[in-house]
Amino acid sequence: MAASAKKAKKKPARKRKPTAARLRKLLATEWGLWDVGCLHVAGVDEVGRGPLAGPVVAAAVILPEGCWIDGVDDSKKLTHEKRLALAEQIVSSCVCWGVGAASAKEIDRINIRRATALAMQRAIARLKCPPGHLLVDGLPVPELGHEGQTAIVDGDAKVHCIAAASILAKVTRDRLMERLAARHPAYGWERNKGYGTPEHLEALERMGPTRHHRQSFQPVQYTFEEMLTVAELAQDAY
Repeated sequence: MAASAKKAKKKPARKRKPTAARLRKLLATEWGLWDVGCLHVAGVDEVGRGPLAGPVVAAAVILPEGCWIDGVDDSKKLTHEKRLALAEQIVSSCVCWGVGAASAKEIDRINIRRATALAMQRAIARLKCPPGHLLVDGLPVPELGHEGQTAIVDGDAKVHCIAAASILAKVTRDRLMERLAARHPAYGWERNKGYGTPEHLEALERMGPTRHHRQSFQPVQYTFEEMLTVAELAQDAY
């Protein structure tokens, strides 16, 4: 028998739970609120501001005091498989969670910024317990109408409950786009999730927009030839 085979297989290293001091550091923003008696701290984030098609989706998550879910991070940094696994952990560990969306039609009617706020409002309204304070990714959102609100730029990379919300929002929107892709297979939404990839733009030129496309977004308004002209003009300007 080879010497390598005789060696006992190494057991995977067991991940240690963070110490109390380490947990304080990892959850510094949340602890600042928990310490003053605000237990229902909701992380709020959105996904889908930039695509040419599909809704903008927001999620709100309230985690229990001191709750740390290993691996939770900005959803953009995680693989599809990792997001799915973490979404299950978040849902099973949280106090409550809610998801809301604003359709492409609503985006065209009120603009993407207001539609994003609307999606956040709907997500917060679906929380089973009222939040004492909102931690929102990005800039302040006055439309939320909540006095206790803290906006944090890059919050999905800095604050645990916001990162958890970003994962739920991303997983939810991806699933919605996969369902829409089954009805409109030409655009490749199961792969591009509605973003303006070459595949998507070519299908737009060939097939035209669907009711799920954002008519107010320029690539949907222009033909493929017009988009090339705009791009060439932009290059000539520099």
